[in-house]
Amino acid sequence: MWRLKVADGGNDPYIYSTNNFVGRQTWEFDPDCGTPKERAEVEAACENFWKNRYQVKPNSDLLWRMQFLRENNFKQIIPQVKIGDGEEITYEIAKTAMRRGAHFFSALQASDGHWPAESAGSLYFLPPLVMCLHITGHLDYIFPGEYRKEILRYLYCHQNEDSGWGLHIEGHSIMFCTTLSYICMRILGKGPDGGRDNACARARKWIRDRVEQRPFPLGERPGFLFLACLTGWELTQCPQSFGSSLHFFRCIQTKMWCFCRLVYMPMSYLYGKRFVGPITPLVLELREELFLQPYNEINWKKVRHLCAKEDLYYPHPLIQDLMWDSLYICTEPLLTRWPFNKLRQKALEVTMKHIHYEDENSRYITIGCVEKVLGMLSCWVEDPNGDYFKKHLARIPDYIWVAEDGIKMQGSTSQEWDTGFALQALLACNMTDEIGPILKKGHEFLKESQVKDNPSGDFKSMYRHISKGSWTFADPDQGWEVSDCTAECLKCCLLFSIMPPEIVGMKVEAERIFDSINIILSLQSKNGGLSAWEPASSSKWLELLNPTEIFENLVVEHEYVECTASAIQALVLFKKLYPEHRKNEMDDFIANAVRFIEEIQMPDGSWYGNWGVCFIYGSWFALGGLAAAGKTYNNCLAIRKAVEFLLNSQFNDGGWGESYISCPAKKYTPLGGHRSNLVHTAWALMGLLYSGQGCEAFD
Repeated sequence: MWRLKVADGGNDPYIYSTNNFVGRQTWEFDPDCGTPKERAEVEAACENFWKNRYQVKPNSDLLWRMQFLRENNFKQIIPQVKIGDGEEITYEIAKTAMRRGAHFFSALQASDGHWPAESAGSLYFLPPLVMCLHITGHLDYIFPGEYRKEILRYLYCHQNEDSGWGLHIEGHSIMFCTTLSYICMRILGKGPDGGRDNACARARKWIRDRVEQRPFPLGERPGFLFLACLTGWELTQCPQSFGSSLHFFRCIQTKMWCFCRLVYMPMSYLYGKRFVGPITPLVLELREELFLQPYNEINWKKVRHLCAKEDLYYPHPLIQDLMWDSLYICTEPLLTRWPFNKLRQKALEVTMKHIHYEDENSRYITIGCVEKVLGMLSCWVEDPNGDYFKKHLARIPDYIWVAEDGIKMQGSTSQEWDTGFALQALLACNMTDEIGPILKKGHEFLKESQVKDNPSGDFKSMYRHISKGSWTFADPDQGWEVSDCTAECLKCCLLFSIMPPEIVGMKVEAERIFDSINIILSLQSKNGGLSAWEPASSSKWLELLNPTEIFENLVVEHEYVECTASAIQALVLFKKLYPEHRKNEMDDFIANAVRFIEEIQMPDGSWYGNWGVCFIYGSWFALGGLAAAGKTYNNCLAIRKAVEFLLNSQFNDGGWGESYISCPAKKYTPLGGHRSNLVHTAWALMGLLYSGQGCEAFD
């Protein structure tokens, strides 16, 4: 049976930690774990998900919840509240429901104080990892039998009814993820017609039906590089020449968004090395299965800019295609010949220097899963037996999550982000006398998880920003500062600082609080908005260089309403406790941040949410930030417009529900059938409470 381990570094000699692995969460399969009844419950949960996979796409994290509730001997003794039609909701009824939820949620806290959770859903995360391990010969070592079974379960569970796979579990089928998933199933031992419910045959038909309309199955560019490395597709004709002349792009690289920069550095290395994996019998079979025409007859030059129509969200501007073609036609031939190949060799050395720097400063977790796999493969290409690659292998478990829909790879873990909100929710319950030990343990986790130092060495020359005093999205070993994670965790620490230490523990030292404030202040842009990871100091025209077809706004860092609003709330609370610390800077920061939020409000009164679905999410954050700065329904037009948006979006049953389609369409789109969603309803209600409308009636 699967078991979640917490704060466990294992016995691998190639893994190390900055805080004794506090916050680390990894899964292991123990064939002797669990009683027959418990194993039957797990299998029943898995089968139930399979039967309902087209109606409910996300899992409910039942495996982790069952384990923790069992280990914590949780028994719900508070009776469930039921409200009849027309029945008054009294204070006591609401309080009972709140206490019941708080006790249940407290039982899900991990032993080190954090709340585990899955942070996955994208279907292009896992297959490249399987491909990488297959290429390097470590697939059996990392993913033995039970792991393969659960990876396949995940692929089967999230194959759409039309037989393809989407960009994420809710999305329409696209060529990119369908091709990746098909190859993944084949690598894991399924034949061309194998897989549950004929998964392979159905997927191949989906691909070939669409390939008839275009020369070959091509989707998004970084994914193409992986397919090229695995199947031997012509890397010399790779449509992505972005990294071929890295030396010439140093000035642009310094201005890139960190995720974009850290993806294209290893891509550049692999392209520059012309790396192709072993041409095995499986590779030859895949060439026949995925192409309608013989592989050796494909004219790769003619298909450099083709993209499947299902995948095309962000078409390239003509100027970008002209630039890539110019580099490929004019520059590439020079860089493969003496003496210019010396320049390329130097560029490759510089690239690996940056890759190793990022790996070391993230303890080989890296900033995210795409970067993780590309960086790991680059280290193997550089030295298959080197310590760099072995350290990467040791951190693969940090990305793996198991639930009733199988094994998936997380984009990044989210321990600190989730715990910050969990503690705020429990603090809002005002139940210190009942859940004091839970709060104390969570407080200790936050103190252990704050980043204590900046990146090593001359970090500015490596394009890194300060990180001392921050909180990350994941854990401190990962090391990447995030503005809203810092703000939300700082809010918790400030609230704990005014509570009795005998209940919640000793407060965080003032200097560490000041370090957090310094991080937040450093990430505000001239327009008043806050970026997430690094200052948004680059020109937006660089987005013209966006090389992907399925994403937009990924070349440079941007400002976000969520980060800005979280920062306002944290700084307003900080000012009450430390009124003289950098007073003028704080006042200017808050005023400019408020102006930014008001200026980016949508005409319908909502705000576009960048890190959640979507306009309800963004509006909840924006209203919280404005309210913290002293804005109310009566004195702020933006709040009145937001209230109107939320009220107009409410369904007849009293709830709210928003479709993920709002994100790519950038227009509010309700859930089909006007189905209310618990999460959206909670966000909308909190936003309305922030607005202060009608509060006079309660005064």
